[in-house]
Amino acid sequence: MKKLANIFNLGIKEFRSLGRDYAMLILIAWAFTLGVYSSATGVPETLHHAPIAIVDEDQSQLSTRIINAFQPPYFRIPEMIGHAEMDRGMDVGLYTFTLDIPPDFQRDVLAGRQPAIQVNVDATQTGQAFSGAGYIQNIVGTEVREFVSRYRAEAAMPAELAVRMEFNPNLTQAWFGAVMEVINQITMLSIILTGAALIREREHGTVEHLLVMPLTAFEIMMAKVWSMGTVVLVAAAISLQLVVRGWLDVPISGSVGLFLLGAALHLFATTSMGIFLGTVARSMPQLGLLVILTLMPLQILSGGTTPRESMPELVQNIMLAAPTTHFVSLAQAILYRGADLSIVWPQLLAIVGIGAAFFAGALWRFRRTIGQMA
Repeated sequence: MKKLANIFNLGIKEFRSLGRDYAMLILIAWAFTLGVYSSATGVPETLHHAPIAIVDEDQSQLSTRIINAFQPPYFRIPEMIGHAEMDRGMDVGLYTFTLDIPPDFQRDVLAGRQPAIQVNVDATQTGQAFSGAGYIQNIVGTEVREFVSRYRAEAAMPAELAVRMEFNPNLTQAWFGAVMEVINQITMLSIILTGAALIREREHGTVEHLLVMPLTAFEIMMAKVWSMGTVVLVAAAISLQLVVRGWLDVPISGSVGLFLLGAALHLFATTSMGIFLGTVARSMPQLGLLVILTLMPLQILSGGTTPRESMPELVQNIMLAAPTTHFVSLAQAILYRGADLSIVWPQLLAIVGIGAAFFAGALWRFRRTIGQMA
């Protein structure tokens, strides 16, 4: 009981110390509010109101169908132009896409020929250029098939694909970005806060005060882990409710309580990492550099930015040793697909095992560090 009391009282001390660190408080507030919002909405959708112009040399029913198929929000209402305006509009950046529908296009299509529509793309905007060309190809192909099927029954496909988007029907980027940013902020702030707490003790000379008290390294470390973990967990819960659900209007399918349980276990691992980095760094600038080197692979290779399946198999296997890999998988399953405990328990066990290993390593390093200071 005495050890628990010591851990609790030391944690309260950490809360008071953090309350006087206004820079850290501002960082926490920004990260879970404007940080989440800006990351979710700052990156535009893959294709959004792309400017397009069309040269219609056919003036047929089919060409009119194709023109009318380009609608917001993916494209702007097409601007009808002539040949002379096509190159100039691309040169000055008025249009991202221009289409040239050739003469007799409808007649050639109905005759079974394969006429070509010229598509010019402004590739300086690589994101829209790559995806937009695919959108245009699908739109034109769909309109041509539907038009031909009205005149030749044999042209109709024997089977059609009925595509339904699950969990994000409109493919809204903000739905994915908001939740992933909350996960990233949980990882980042838990490492920074615990590492900074240890650096702050060393810079203020209070580590020596703790060493002369009847306290063990385990008690000192556990106090920092539970206190800083609690701060991040509470901030994440508030952000999930007020910013993600309220401000951004992102639907949450699963249990928020189960997600927070996974987040608490994840924080056990990441706060231990922060303690370890705090024993390696000798100052806050050094800690900042170490955090950058640690966070970049954790966030990029954990599956939150790109699917793990698209990574080399060696990288996938290495990242299984990182708690973020299992936490991202768990969070996506719960918050997006409504998974329950019977589905995510392997990820929870993996996080517990990795967290225990990280905690043991950080405790060994922390004991060695304070042993050298004694």
